[in-house]
Amino acid sequence: METPRHWRLKKQRYALVGEECPHCKAKIFPPRDVCPECGLEAKTVYHFSGKGEVYSYTSLTDAPAGFQASAPYAIALVKLEEGPIVTAQLTDIGNEPVKIGMPVEMVTRKLRDDGDERGMIIYGYKFRPVLS
Repeated sequence: METPRHWRLKKQRYALVGEECPHCKAKIFPPRDVCPECGLEAKTVYHFSGKGEVYSYTSLTDAPAGFQASAPYAIALVKLEEGPIVTAQLTDIGNEPVKIGMPVEMVTRKLRDDGDERGMIIYGYKFRPVLS
């Protein structure tokens, strides 16, 4: 992702900021300005809790460019408590097996480096198992 685009998306990437439809109350992530449920304008800012559960997952061993240092890692579809499903990397798993239905919470973590040691470090959301 280019640096300018990263900065435009930083609210949703750092804090799961989306929208709520003022007409049907649907929670929208990522923000779209038009509600996918009712088709009306939806620009009301909504801060998601960051809590959810693993809806589905897979493990990647052959990571795409920029993410090789993280491999192997788990990617999950996380169903947020408020309804939307987001795709995110799972982190802080250790030896714990990933399971569908596992409760997770959003954390901000390093996603990748943009270039060499002088390049920008890109941060964003990942999900970890809920700490007991």
